[in-house]
Amino acid sequence: MDQNEKKVLLSVQNLDVAFKKGKKAFKVIDNVSFDIYKGETLSLVGESGSGKTTIGRAIVRINPCTAGAIYFDGKKISGKLSRKEDRDVVRKIQMIFQDPSASLNERATIEYIISEGLYNFHLFKDEKDRVAKVEEITKEVGLLPEHLTRYPHEFSGGQRQRVGLARSIVMEPEFIIADEPISALDVSIRAQVLNLLKKFQKERGLTYLFIAHDLSIVRFISDRIVVIYKGRIMEIAEAEELFAYPLHPYTKSLISAIPVPDPRIEKEKKLLVYDPSMHDYSTDEPSLVDLGNGHMVFGNAKEIEEYKKIRFGN
Repeated sequence: MDQNEKKVLLSVQNLDVAFKKGKKAFKVIDNVSFDIYKGETLSLVGESGSGKTTIGRAIVRINPCTAGAIYFDGKKISGKLSRKEDRDVVRKIQMIFQDPSASLNERATIEYIISEGLYNFHLFKDEKDRVAKVEEITKEVGLLPEHLTRYPHEFSGGQRQRVGLARSIVMEPEFIIADEPISALDVSIRAQVLNLLKKFQKERGLTYLFIAHDLSIVRFISDRIVVIYKGRIMEIAEAEELFAYPLHPYTKSLISAIPVPDPRIEKEKKLLVYDPSMHDYSTDEPSLVDLGNGHMVFGNAKEIEEYKKIRFGN
């Protein structure tokens, strides 16, 4: 489908997020803009501390925006909302957290944890309907009916993450922010959770913002990828386009860090280390420029010309 025909579900426009420490304010997100189309998976990648989670938390209104705006389904959701609008956003936008241990209430049974959103928004006709919904979603995420009476500490990390997934999906959201949902899991379990995410997307038409630092996983699940460094977007492209033509030096450094299964190749592989001082922005200010094919790169006029030559030749 042509990008022009796609419906923008979520739009982040010129977003700034700053945290105050005493009288000082530290800007952690700097003029970030991107759109997420309905039904796609957009991945946000970058090293730890680059601001990925901060953006996710700004979308679900945990972190307030210092400047800019966030729109969901054409309506502004950043800033002040009425109670009804706020509840609407909470139901339609769900978040799966990185640490399945910390995000689940240890004193509540699995049944209550999954049901909590149903209770809060009264998304069931009667008690029989609630129980049926909980049992159905439990089965869909690969848990057993007897797990419902247990507590989170009785489960492995992978099982806890399935509970977190069930808790989000049972709300019938339109958009899910998956904040490094597999980084705390074993490799074999990661594939199962990723397959579950893809299954739910296909069956329910879900849209994902997938936050990660591992580009090899991102390639498997993403339609498009946003590369972020110290709160600024460095590059945006479709997944295969980004891997075929990584243009920004920071993107190249992330790709060079992907492990290769062959030990001989891995041993000889050259790691690229990104050095921000390589850019001279003293006279020529950089900006995010669309080179075509939806491939956007951050750079000044001279760098953009070089990137165009690399991507399209002379």
